[in-house]
Amino acid sequence: MQIIKGSDSCPDALKGASLAIGNFDGVHRGHQVVLEAAMAAGRAAGSQAGVLTFEPHPRDFFQPAKPVFRLTPEALKLQLFGAMGLDLAVTQTFDSALSGRTAVEFVAEILVGDLGVSHVVTGSDFKFGKGRDGDAAVLRQLGDTHGFGVTIVEPQGEGEGTFSSSRIREHLRIGETATAAEELGYWWRVRGTVVGGDRRGRLIGFPTANIDVPRGFGLQHGIYAVRIHTRDGRFDGASYLGTRPSFDDGAPSIETFLFGFSGDLYGQEIELEVIRFLRPDEKFESADALVKQMTVDCEASRDVLAGLDTQDPIARFPMARALN
Repeated sequence: MQIIKGSDSCPDALKGASLAIGNFDGVHRGHQVVLEAAMAAGRAAGSQAGVLTFEPHPRDFFQPAKPVFRLTPEALKLQLFGAMGLDLAVTQTFDSALSGRTAVEFVAEILVGDLGVSHVVTGSDFKFGKGRDGDAAVLRQLGDTHGFGVTIVEPQGEGEGTFSSSRIREHLRIGETATAAEELGYWWRVRGTVVGGDRRGRLIGFPTANIDVPRGFGLQHGIYAVRIHTRDGRFDGASYLGTRPSFDDGAPSIETFLFGFSGDLYGQEIELEVIRFLRPDEKFESADALVKQMTVDCEASRDVLAGLDTQDPIARFPMARALN
């Protein structure tokens, strides 16, 4: 998949594609239907298929003091687009210039002028243009005017609700990792570069790989069973997210103990698949009490992850298979 930073950088060879348009935070199962529709339109027209998305998240642009809980920061979102099999991804900077364009200008200048789209696919709730003056109906009209096709995908879901990024964020806020994974179509992931810590874990027999907590991070604090992807392969483990109330009760951190790993991960980017919430964060009165509980937590994580080796309910989804 080719990644293009800004529509005005699109090479001529990639113009005329069928593009899905949206923010696609999470690239959940509803988003995947939109992306698949773009690929189907591309195949039917004999053109390439891709996605036009926006960075930063529009909510972060309009409300910078209230960062959104990003399910998939840009790098991870692009990885998921690639796993879908798209030919190209265009990331458009969401700034005052873009937000000041009307729907008519957005279509004429970006979709037609820069990208020369042959077909556009969006969800039915997609809004665009200054003051959100564009919607699905406006997009259809502008498609007719400029000569490109438009497909509008209705909300997707199962049971009582539709798949949505906000709903998945709420599942994660209360530790419902399996429910979030069912709606995402893969085990939710967090990625980061391993940084130096205070080495307390090493002193008590549980050396950890620590990554910084992203802005706006909304996962419930506590202990999780996780799978860790590193340059040396995949490992099972247990992760702690919290403020370390037994020590300094400071800024939140993500600290992960990898089972059966003895190497050095400092400076390496790792990815955690968050499988199951095991227990909330808590304060322990002594190091011995903490070590005893950590031993219990690691055994619980091993049991959970061993069960996935024989029956992983999320492995049936195409995205989960593509990622692993």
